Amino acid sequence: MSAEAVRTAKLMGLVDLPMETASVPRARRQVGALLRAAGHMDADDAELLVGELVANAVKHADSRRSSGVLTVAVFRRRGAFRVEVADGGSTISAPRVPAELDADSEGGRGLWLVRELAASWGWYENVAGRVVWFEVTGR
Repeated sequence: MSAEAVRTAKLMGLVDLPMETASVPRARRQVGALLRAAGHMDADDAELLVGELVANAVKHADSRRSSGVLTVAVFRRRGAFRVEVADGGSTISAPRVPAELDADSEGGRGLWLVRELAASWGWYENVAGRVVWFEVTGR
């Protein structure tokens, strides 16, 4: 969605979660339930992707050190759904898709999956930290 589209999108749901691993399945359930209630026929990809973004926030955000929170927001506009994960950001890392995936690595595939499965994705900084987002179409 363009910046204008985001401003006119309808907020479907918002949840604050603790900066802990247990928030990953909670975020997945929340997003899946919202999309299914809105008639999205295949919410599985969105559940997977929000799980990856929340896991990244828990692992990389500076706010994890202060028992901070992350926020998951779901928006809808003209058949597209946008999921945003906001956290305190990081002073030492930024979201990036690795140039090559290491088949033996236990990590590093999250943003690759987001890039491959989402209609679009990106990230931006704001005064509170960082927001990483993805969009899926409303099949």
